[in-house]
Amino acid sequence: MDSFEINKIIAAILMVALLIIGISKVSDLVFYVEKPETPGYIVETDQVLKVDDPNVKVVEAKVDIAALMALGDVISGEKIFKKCAACHSIVKGGKNNIGPALYNVVGRKVGLISDYKYSKAMSEYKKAWTFEELNGYLIKPAKWIKGTKMSFAGLRKEKDRASVIKYLNQNSDNPLPLP
Repeated sequence: MDSFEINKIIAAILMVALLIIGISKVSDLVFYVEKPETPGYIVETDQVLKVDDPNVKVVEAKVDIAALMALGDVISGEKIFKKCAACHSIVKGGKNNIGPALYNVVGRKVGLISDYKYSKAMSEYKKAWTFEELNGYLIKPAKWIKGTKMSFAGLRKEKDRASVIKYLNQNSDNPLPLP
């Protein structure tokens, strides 16, 4: 194949591309569509909208923790916890790794282990690890406690979170009664 044939092929490809672009531009001019002022339907998103109007009340969605905990089981929680085991130990008397030891964590105050260096955000967080707190934290730790050094992405599935919380609760000297 000589260079003249290659030039014809490249020219044909460029002409097709220009033709498609040209038809697209012409069709935009001919068929103008006006966007409505109010949408026909609303798309639900996970993003939080900021409202500056003081008359608008923001309602937080409460999680039915009893129903959530009914979804999980300890055996699944043990399997799912393997993701956490890279940084945390769960055995009684276990040492702190990258993250603190999690034996007896359910019901314990946040940032309580004295021989672990918590982030400033965790040290100043004045709550206890209740079932609700653990659920919220396990969804996305960095969002639940802003400034935490835990870089875990979180557990999106409710069943997975409930299973891990049940597993953590079981690994305790005095497991708390389930809600």
